[in-house]
Amino acid sequence: MATHTWEYGWQWRAACRGEDSGLFFPPGEWESREAKIARERNAKSICAVCPVRIECLEYAVRIREPHGIWGGLNEIERRVLIREQGHGTLRSIG
Repeated sequence: MATHTWEYGWQWRAACRGEDSGLFFPPGEWESREAKIARERNAKSICAVCPVRIECLEYAVRIREPHGIWGGLNEIERRVLIREQGHGTLRSIG
């Protein structure tokens, strides 16, 4: 059963568990720049204290997640991280 393995994963310890997913993903309609910045700032403040932040970020990078805040980084920040890793640049994400 798929949920059985998920039950013991890092997701259960995530600080975002139980939070409104709308903080971490853009709305279905247009979002102003100011609203996006505020939304991402709020999401990242939750990620900043998350005990599984690194696992979350590693997961998003591994599957090339194209949307949302994962491990404290948005999609653009993750693409930069992936590009830097591809060039052999070591960057601390912890």
